[in-house]
Amino acid sequence: MAQLIREIGKSGVSASAIGLGTWAMGGWMWGGHDDANSIKAIQASIDAGISLIDTAPAYGLGRAEELVGQAIEGRRDQVVIATKCGMVWDTDKGNYFVDEHDKKIHRYLGAESVRAELESSLKRLRTDYIDLYITHWQDPTTPIAETMGALLDLKREGKIRSIGISNVNAGEMKQYLAAGQLDCIQECYNMLERQLEEELVPLCLENNVAVLSYSSMALGLLSGKIGPDRVFEGDDLRRDNPKFSVENRKLVADFMKVLLPIADAHNVEPGQIVIAWTIAQKGITFSLCGARNAQQALENARAGEIVLSSDELAIIDQAIAAHLGPVARAA
Repeated sequence: MAQLIREIGKSGVSASAIGLGTWAMGGWMWGGHDDANSIKAIQASIDAGISLIDTAPAYGLGRAEELVGQAIEGRRDQVVIATKCGMVWDTDKGNYFVDEHDKKIHRYLGAESVRAELESSLKRLRTDYIDLYITHWQDPTTPIAETMGALLDLKREGKIRSIGISNVNAGEMKQYLAAGQLDCIQECYNMLERQLEEELVPLCLENNVAVLSYSSMALGLLSGKIGPDRVFEGDDLRRDNPKFSVENRKLVADFMKVLLPIADAHNVEPGQIVIAWTIAQKGITFSLCGARNAQQALENARAGEIVLSSDELAIIDQAIAAHLGPVARAA
């Protein structure tokens, strides 16, 4: 069965509904990384029909982009590259955000910075255009009209093919819409975090804007592979996350058991049913799934081929309500 293909808003750019996320490949906040396995994961994804590859300069200060560039060499026409701008470490302009590898990251979306970031990303990715260019986090110090103006200029020049925004509220999204054609939003969305359904999904449906969900597996919590005994080490961001408490992981394990009969019926693992559920939700166009090796990449790709029945979706929704409520409410 072929991968499900969907359009990125009104851009004319289409990609697989399942996308490969490369945050962990940058080695920041995920307890280390393995470059060779990362490249194999990217290549295995492409081999399995996954065309959407999502990355960002902030993922390892350019490291993830470099790995994507290496992995897709000679295969550029098979992929739709999404990368981002707005998290910079070469200036103190904008709004201080976080430290990464002893660098101070600022959220900055000034026009000159957007253009400079794009040129750096093109070099790291070994390409001369980006299919989907996304503002990673919003910069309260720069007018949205200025940022959107820079993005539209880059689109007219052929350096980017579509425009997206990430980590926004409804008010910010409306400002982008007023300034030009917006094609996509990228936001956190999964069975535990469904706030997107309240305002942003209806706004996207109204304006024909695609929704690209990140953290579709809730940082791996919904993968079915993180049991109560798992220990998170180093700078792994899950180490101190309340959602990853032993109690919550037991609740999730009980939920995954409910998915077993559905997974068995499709000859897949429960975690793959979680991904299939995500892209079956109203208004959710794409689902980003991280992978750190080829096997994980192939499992994610297989999820894009699953079509859940209305009865199966109803069973899953009932199980979410019965088992995941306390986890979703975790601080």
